[in-house]
Amino acid sequence: MAITLVNPDGLPSIDVYRQVAIASGSRTVFVAGQVAWDAAGATVGEGDLAAQVEQCYLNVGTALAAAGGTVDDVAKLTVYVVDWTPDKMPLLLDGISRAAAKLGTAPVPPATLVGVAALAAPEHLVEIEATAVLD
Repeated sequence: MAITLVNPDGLPSIDVYRQVAIASGSRTVFVAGQVAWDAAGATVGEGDLAAQVEQCYLNVGTALAAAGGTVDDVAKLTVYVVDWTPDKMPLLLDGISRAAAKLGTAPVPPATLVGVAALAAPEHLVEIEATAVLD
């Protein structure tokens, strides 16, 4: 595995992600922000944040598979959520959990969550971009 995830002493231990990713691989993969589109370009889960988060994570997995990787190779995630408020966290975590179950993993790389006013299409509630490192 090209990525080692850690919560170092001196930083808070966060359940849903690790504070640091140590990359030792030789190929870096940058995945464009993934929204809740299916393969045909139709929006999945319109109005449903958890469903859209799930689809975004699945799309990240699909993109990484095309490069020969998996979500276990992710060194950093950035998650953009429209009109973010902390009360939306359970929906975000539910979507992540559902995607993780389908992908057979628990995506916990370092992550940044950014609240935004809007995304490229008004029906999109979340967008997730990833940077991965592969052996």
